[in-house]
Amino acid sequence: MSGRTDSDTRPAIAEDAEDADDTAMAEDTEDTEDSGEYAGDARRARWAAAGTGALLTSAGLAAALLRAAGSAPAPVPAAYALGAAVCALATVLGARGRTRRALWLLIVGTMAMALGDQSD
Repeated sequence: MSGRTDSDTRPAIAEDAEDADDTAMAEDTEDTEDSGEYAGDARRARWAAAGTGALLTSAGLAAALLRAAGSAPAPVPAAYALGAAVCALATVLGARGRTRRALWLLIVGTMAMALGDQSD
């Protein structure tokens, strides 16, 4: 026998439980800070996708109207309008949190507008 009684071992177990609670609480705090940082990044990505999409949509529509009023062939304003429509869709998706798809649609819409500009 070691000479220890049950009352001697109980405080040690209680201290271990308190240490485990403190460690778990510290880990929860770190997770909360990381998730708060992630939420801020996600919010910025949504705003960036929506803002960029709105800007490219308005630029595409303005270019389509200017080219349609001028002497450009019909496919040129149509390409600008198509690119603007794709960017408008990207704006909606970006605002809803689908930022990866919105980025790709912004690229496709800008490429459509660039091809329309090259055919002028």
